[in-house]
Amino acid sequence: MKKVLIAVVALVGLLVFSNETKAQAQVKIGFFDLETMVTAMPGYGRVDSLLQIFERDSLTAEYDFFQSEFKRLDSTFKADSTSGKPKNVLDLIQRQRNDVAINLIYWQQYSQQKIEAKRNQLAGPMANQVFTAYQKVLQKGNYAIVLNPQALEQYSLRMGATKIENLFVPVAKELKIQLPEELGGGQEEQAAPPKTNPGTGTKPAPKKN
Repeated sequence: MKKVLIAVVALVGLLVFSNETKAQAQVKIGFFDLETMVTAMPGYGRVDSLLQIFERDSLTAEYDFFQSEFKRLDSTFKADSTSGKPKNVLDLIQRQRNDVAINLIYWQQYSQQKIEAKRNQLAGPMANQVFTAYQKVLQKGNYAIVLNPQALEQYSLRMGATKIENLFVPVAKELKIQLPEELGGGQEEQAAPPKTNPGTGTKPAPKKN
C-alpha cells in the first residue's frame, strides 16, 4: 500500500502549513502514519485474508503458467530452428520466450507489484476514510508539523521538542474506532511515539461503569 498512497502519505512524513502562520503562535507538532492507521481499521483483517487467497490462487497459477509457457516456447524455438523455419518466425518465438523469461527472472518484484495493486484496491476505501479524518484533525488542531513516527526520536533530539502529540488518538475518535493499545488506545494524547512492543505498552484506563 505504500506505493498506492504516495500522494496521501506525502502529507504524513513532514507536513508544513503555509507561511501565513503567525510567528508569535506556538508551533504545534504531532506524529502520524496513514498506512499504520489503515491497518488498525476494523475491516483490515479481511484485506489480509483476501490478499493471502489472491497470492495463493491467482499468483501461483500465473507463475505456473509462465513456467509452462517458457518450456513450450523454448521447445518450439528449438524444433523450428532444427526444421529450418524462416528467420522472422524464429525471431518472433524468441521474443515471446524472452518476455516470459523476464517475468520469471523478476518474479519477486513482479508479484510484489501485483500484491500492492490488489492491496490498494481492497484497502482504498478505508484509506480514504482515514485520510478524511486525518484532514479534519489537522484543521482543528492547526498543526505546523506532522512527523512520521520513525522520524520522531531523531527530530526530538535535534530540535529539543518537548511536546509532540499522538495524532492516532484524535483520528481514531473521528473514525469512531477502537485504537490498538500500541498506538495509544485507552490513553490520552501523549508526547511519545507508538510502542512497537505490545509487552511494554501502558495498560489502558479502566472502563467507567
